[in-house]
Amino acid sequence: MTFTLPPLDFRSDTVTRPDETMRAAMASAEVGDNVLERDPTVQALEERAAHVLGMPAALWVPSGTMANLVALSLHLQRGDRFLATRGAHVLSNELGSAAWLAGGMPDVLEHDGGPGRPSPDTLAAAIGQPGPYFTLRTSLLCLENTHNAAGGAVTPPDEHAQLLSVAKEAGLTVHLDGARLWQAAVALEVPPAALTVGVDTVSACFSKGLGAPVGSVVAGSVAFVERARRMRQMLGGGVRQGGVLAAACLVALDRIPELADSHENAQRLAEGLTEYGWATNVPDTNIVLAQVPDIPTALAWLDSLGIRAVPMAGKVRFVTHRDLSATDVEEALRRIKTGAR
Repeated sequence: MTFTLPPLDFRSDTVTRPDETMRAAMASAEVGDNVLERDPTVQALEERAAHVLGMPAALWVPSGTMANLVALSLHLQRGDRFLATRGAHVLSNELGSAAWLAGGMPDVLEHDGGPGRPSPDTLAAAIGQPGPYFTLRTSLLCLENTHNAAGGAVTPPDEHAQLLSVAKEAGLTVHLDGARLWQAAVALEVPPAALTVGVDTVSACFSKGLGAPVGSVVAGSVAFVERARRMRQMLGGGVRQGGVLAAACLVALDRIPELADSHENAQRLAEGLTEYGWATNVPDTNIVLAQVPDIPTALAWLDSLGIRAVPMAGKVRFVTHRDLSATDVEEALRRIKTGAR
């Protein structure tokens, strides 16, 4: 007789499903046409998100990729060079939309200042000095906190401030991809707004870790959000009765402190994998990267054990989240230990 192990899904913190509390909020949400007259629940979410992020205004969008694309499209002129760290989501996971649709020329910053971030000297050297009119113009810096491909690495406020200082001195606009900014805030025990100081715009996601099924925001000045609303419409993001989705995002914001549980689970997972001979990062937040000799073989073997993971940055990525308990992590480690015999 063949027994099938129940799956343990570590592919991403986007695989979570809304619980009954969140579904009830969605079912009872007050709604309106968010294109014609502003949906009241979407508006309430935007105002609250702006406050939490320490920005004057915010705009709800269906996805994190759209949030970043809206910002880059408004910050860049066609042919402008922008800088982002190696493996940044805007470089590696958004299908070239920064170049194709926003019209920017991407360039890579190495992680010599720590996982997921350059040093101020490296940033200054990359920016360089202004040249004649026929040289490439650098106009934008994109930061990412936490940095997904660096294993959910956190940039602390003091290092963030140093990078902002270099960028602003050179006249660059700064966009922060804060898809998992909530994770960084919990790890550092600071409010999310402490991690956005000085940036021109920031994106943040409600469906990564917080349990909402759909939705992100892009935040900045009031003038920026007015322009962003038009850009969202151009990109097809003008959702009508969006309050049904925004209601879930409002519940998600209440759950930011609960992210500490997924951090603890990630640390336990990394410790256990290390005990079994896997080389892993020491996770700042909820992402564990494991170095293996052969990624496809490792993923297939894990799948045979009922453990789902994905490749990331040349390693195997495990992501802990609210739908995986501490017991689930111990069960995953038990299966790995047993399967390796």
